[in-house]
Amino acid sequence: MPLCWCCRCCYFPICGEVNMTMKKNWWKALAVVIMTYVIWVGLLGTVPRQPILNESIRNVYFHVPLWFSMIILMLTSMIYSIRYLRKGRMDDDHISVEFANSAILYGILGCATGSLWASVTWGDPWPNDPKLNSVAVGMLMYFAYLILRNSFDDELRRARISAIYNIFAFAVFVPLIFILPRLTDSLHPGNGGNPAFGKYDMDSGMRLVLYPSVIGMTLLGVWITQLRVRLRRLRDRLDHVNDALPKAHSTAE
Repeated sequence: MPLCWCCRCCYFPICGEVNMTMKKNWWKALAVVIMTYVIWVGLLGTVPRQPILNESIRNVYFHVPLWFSMIILMLTSMIYSIRYLRKGRMDDDHISVEFANSAILYGILGCATGSLWASVTWGDPWPNDPKLNSVAVGMLMYFAYLILRNSFDDELRRARISAIYNIFAFAVFVPLIFILPRLTDSLHPGNGGNPAFGKYDMDSGMRLVLYPSVIGMTLLGVWITQLRVRLRRLRDRLDHVNDALPKAHSTAE
């Protein structure tokens, strides 16, 4: 049935807005599709049978991508800290801290999945292992970053000092978990001669799930960060409005 002229006037602008929204948010749909695929295939797909690991090898699809995505989010947070120091825009500081928050969330989930995995394969949720101890130190550094931010009342001073600390923390975190543990023996894969994710160390079928999982979790982390940045902007606007109301009231009197 043909649309009347008023329906057409409403229909086409709405369609245009929907199309623009879909073009902007395509990566969110991609994240949902990828994570649905990873969860479905990761939990129900076939995996190679390995002694000791058995079915726990499926944790590779979740534990490992969490750490890779965490590093990407930390790197992005550091980049926005540098941008803030160069340009002085508070929005860059907001984006930086929210990327750091998302990275810390991924780090906590990575530690949780790793502890569960270690309890199954090594018989101890947190053995005295160089890799795990380095991760613990690195995570404490980022917890200290959040504590540091909350210790300043002045907004500009908080943003400037925390940006400098964020750059320092990332510069220390990467060699702490990727380089130093490789210099000694470790239970963790990829250290002390243990196989990891090299060309001959992983089944090719598992790569078809592992690599998309890294992409999907990274996109999901960006999505979470975007939502938190929007909430932070709304809170800032409300604070400015609340601060302006008493001034306007006193001026009116």
